[in-house]
Amino acid sequence: MSDARHQPVLLAEVVAALGADNLGPQDGAIYVDGTFGAGGYSRAILEAANCTVFAIDRDPDAIAGADALVRQFPGRLHVIEGRFGDMVDLLAERGITAVAGVTLDLGVSSMQLDEAERGFSFRFDGPLDMRMEQAGESAADIVNQMAERPLADLIFTFGEEKKARRVAKAIVAARALAPITTTGRLAEIVRRAVGPSGPDRIDSATRTFQALRIAVNDELGEIDRGLEAAEALLAPGGRMAIVSFHSLEDRRVKHFMREHAGRNPKGSRHMPEISETVATLRLFDPQGITASEAEIYANPRARSARLRVAERLIDEVAA
Repeated sequence: MSDARHQPVLLAEVVAALGADNLGPQDGAIYVDGTFGAGGYSRAILEAANCTVFAIDRDPDAIAGADALVRQFPGRLHVIEGRFGDMVDLLAERGITAVAGVTLDLGVSSMQLDEAERGFSFRFDGPLDMRMEQAGESAADIVNQMAERPLADLIFTFGEEKKARRVAKAIVAARALAPITTTGRLAEIVRRAVGPSGPDRIDSATRTFQALRIAVNDELGEIDRGLEAAEALLAPGGRMAIVSFHSLEDRRVKHFMREHAGRNPKGSRHMPEISETVATLRLFDPQGITASEAEIYANPRARSARLRVAERLIDEVAA
């Protein structure tokens, strides 16, 4: 847990946001950490109050690595293998129907990125996998089997890659010579197709790798299901604290929270019509919370992070 690579971002802000008036977790309350990973958020929540945490993760490696933390907080930390989009059912199976807070750290974990054999990153040459659950269709299956046009659409939509058609064409040409089975080979194919890194210094392969990872794990669909589940599970006054790392994630979180807060504008941009939907959430910091320069210096992963917080209102009562 002391490894800087596994340091959760915006940790203090997330923990504080889970309590009324930003006072953090409360004794006797129940919280959900829907993306357990290395356990950083769960540990901080449990240290902040004499509370209970139900931690969820779809990655078997994260579950296997949780034993030490479970022993440290006997009876207070319960680790569940599964998807956070299923948190309502997963907790109902354990007799829990309402909680005081839910936190999600979206996207891939630093542990997954750092393990070459998982195939999430082009920093290490490894098998082209990217499966969080280590089951089902892999990234190699997609790049070797998907037709060129759907592949280009996938890379453009999920990776926001402007040269997606050029990348897809290069992938199809390369796989005709030999199957693409490693991260290193795919990265080189993409770099040749896209060209040198731009002024933002982001590696040319980054957006394509992001697109494949999102597709393999249905990450955007899982975010949608997770937000709905979190709202359904929160007791009145309970809070959700969601950390995202790129625009596709953050856009979904922002739109969900605004819509459920009754702030979904309709009509033209000149004459907006405010939705009359009854609000079920109250928003905090509408622009989101970003990391301090000090945190970014200590943990570069925090640079793109944004925290959004919302509180569950009493049923049938508008904000």
